Amino acid sequence: MRIVVDTNIVFSAILNTDSNIAQIIMQPKTRLNFYSTEKLRFEINEHRDKILKLTDYSDHELNRMISLLTNKIRFININLISKDIYNKAENLTSDIDIDDCEFIALTDHIKGKFWSGDKRLIKGLLTKKWDKFIGTEDIYKLILKR
Repeated sequence: MRIVVDTNIVFSAILNTDSNIAQIIMQPKTRLNFYSTEKLRFEINEHRDKILKLTDYSDHELNRMISLLTNKIRFININLISKDIYNKAENLTSDIDIDDCEFIALTDHIKGKFWSGDKRLIKGLLTKKWDKFIGTEDIYKLILKR
């Protein structure tokens, strides 16, 4: 299964390495394939100081944690997504959260599912009949079935 990972999911895994979210991403052998765009790395770096304040990580430990998590994610160049798909994603997210446009476009591009904890985004997209979401519990159940 192809799953596009929202930045808030990776934030959660960084903040709580014992969580189901972190366990899902760090699963050594899985048929789940995680994807994102460089936007994820950009947003993590943008909030780096906040993450350091919320955790007891040293700079080195935070770098290591980010590396461990992002190494499990395939980063797709946004330029590989067709203009039609990107424009559709832009229209869907423009009045909800345009920062998530790349993730929505990538989800459509790879014909995958979108993993996010952003309730406002999910609700807004559902009202527009975009329902390609997968939740943490659903993913955890898939892993347990192996």
